[in-house]
Amino acid sequence: MAPLVAAAPYISVASSVMQFTQQGAIGKYNQAANNRTAAVLDNQAVQIEQKAEFDIAQFNKTYQKVKGETTVALAKSGVQIGSGSAYNIALSNAIEKKLQENLITYNSKVAANNKREEANFARIKGTIARQQSRLAQIGTIASAGASLITMNQGSFGTKSYNQGAGSSKSLFTSNSVY
Repeated sequence: MAPLVAAAPYISVASSVMQFTQQGAIGKYNQAANNRTAAVLDNQAVQIEQKAEFDIAQFNKTYQKVKGETTVALAKSGVQIGSGSAYNIALSNAIEKKLQENLITYNSKVAANNKREEANFARIKGTIARQQSRLAQIGTIASAGASLITMNQGSFGTKSYNQGAGSSKSLFTSNSVY
């Protein structure tokens, strides 16, 4: 039993070191996982912006087709292109085209900014996870230190020292108050 009691402080220290190391590893892992999530969200924001460019290009393609069909239909009906109602139709279509482009651009910017905001929160969450692991490590060190102090008080605080021949008075006791 005595060897086990003597080894207790070393077992406690080894256990605390392992716990400290694991807490650090968990914090780093959680931070890295959140940073990966942030990178994915940033990439999604870029994809949203690229999709907006594609959507605008597709819309312009459709617009040019409709514009050509409208021009042909007006010409077939005998309306003079560039004046009167033909001009009003072309102007209305051009205004609608610009509004649609602006709407596509606006919606994509809002969606991309939301993804970037999510990415920022993921980074913050990762930083918090890392800080929590550091706090846990500090708690582990404090706990290990307190355990070692408590163990040492039990072995050093109650030793008797001879004060002379035949005396068995204790100089240091755990109940002594100075």
